[in-house]
Amino acid sequence: MTATGSHTIVAVVGARPNFPKVWPLLGALERCPLGRPILLHTGQHYDAAMSDQFFRDLELPPPDVFLGVGSGTHAAQTARTMLAFGEYLEQSPAELVIVVGDVNSTLACALTAAKMGVPVAHVEAGLRSYDRRMPEETNRLVVDHLSDLLFTPSADADQNLAREGIPAERVHFVGNVMIDTLKAHLPRARERWRELAAALDLERQGYLLATVHRPENVDREEGLVKLLDILQSAAQRLPVVLPLHPRTRERLASFGLLRDIEGNAGIRLIPPQGYLAFICLTENSRLCLTDSGGVQEETTFLGIPCLTLRENTERPVTVTRGTNAITGLDREAVLGAVEEVLSGRQKRGSIPDKWDGRAAERIAEVLAAWFAA
Repeated sequence: MTATGSHTIVAVVGARPNFPKVWPLLGALERCPLGRPILLHTGQHYDAAMSDQFFRDLELPPPDVFLGVGSGTHAAQTARTMLAFGEYLEQSPAELVIVVGDVNSTLACALTAAKMGVPVAHVEAGLRSYDRRMPEETNRLVVDHLSDLLFTPSADADQNLAREGIPAERVHFVGNVMIDTLKAHLPRARERWRELAAALDLERQGYLLATVHRPENVDREEGLVKLLDILQSAAQRLPVVLPLHPRTRERLASFGLLRDIEGNAGIRLIPPQGYLAFICLTENSRLCLTDSGGVQEETTFLGIPCLTLRENTERPVTVTRGTNAITGLDREAVLGAVEEVLSGRQKRGSIPDKWDGRAAERIAEVLAAWFAA
C-alpha cells in the first residue's frame, strides 16, 4: 500500500505505548497535503487480544505492513527488527520514516533508516531520565542523535537536546501527541464508567489505580516483595485496582508471590485493559501508583494525583508542573504520600504548555514545510 499523498512516509509502531502516539499523526497528515503515512507494525510486542483492543479503541486502521519480529532479548529483538525493516525499505523506498517513543522498534527502525540514507523524524524527542540502566534511555539518546527532525513534548526536552549539541533548527517544540489522543477519546472513555464500576464494585474517587511492569521493579524478587508490601498496605486505606501486566504476572508466579496478592481482598487484579477502559479507570481514581511514563502524563492532564514508583522520570514536567511525585519503592514515602492525597493535601498541578490536543497538527505543519523546502 502506498501513501495517499505525494510523499512516501512510513510511521512505525512496535508496542502498545506507541499506538496512542501515532494515532493523531495519521489523522493530521491525512488532513494536510502529505496524506496518510504507511503504518508499519514491527510486532515487537504482539498479543492479539491486547493489540486488537487498542486498535479498536483508537479506531486505528489495520497496519499496512506487519513485520512480526516477536519478543526476545534486547539485542535479538533489535537485530531482527533491523533485518526485517531493512528488507522492507529495500523493496519499498521511503522519503521519511517517523518513529515514536523509545521502544526497541524505535531504535531499530531509526538506525536502519539512517544507515540507508532515509531521513528520520522522532516524535517525543528529547526526554531524558539520565539513568543509563534503563534500556529506553539508550534508545532515546541514539534515536535523537540520528534524527533529522525532532519533535519535543515539553520545554525541558528542548533544553536536553541543546545541551547535547543537536542543532536548534532540527528541534521543534510541538507539545504532547499523547494528549491529542486523550482529549479526542475522553468522551468515549467516560461512557465505560458504569460498566467498569459495576463489574469491579467501584465508586468514583473511591479506589487507587496501580500499574507496575518495569524490569527494575518486577524482575527481582526483592523489588516485587517491596511492591507487594506497598500495595497491600495502601489497600488497607482504599481498594487497589491492579491491571496485571503479563510480565508482572509471570514474575509473581515464578517467585511464588502470586497467591499472596490474589488472596488479598483489598487488591482487585484485572487483566490488562484497553485504552478506553484504562483512561476511564484513571480519571475516576483517587490516586495512581505507577512505573509507567505515559500514566504520568495522562494523570497530569486529568488532574489525578500520581506517585511514580521509580527513582527518576524522563518526564520532569509532570513533577514541576503536573500532579506527579517521585517516590521510588520507599515504603514510608509512598504511604506518606498516599495519606496526603487521601487527606486532601496533595499538590495542585497545571497542564503543561502546548498539551492542548494540537501537537499532531503542529507536526504536520512542520513536515509540510520541510518537504516543500
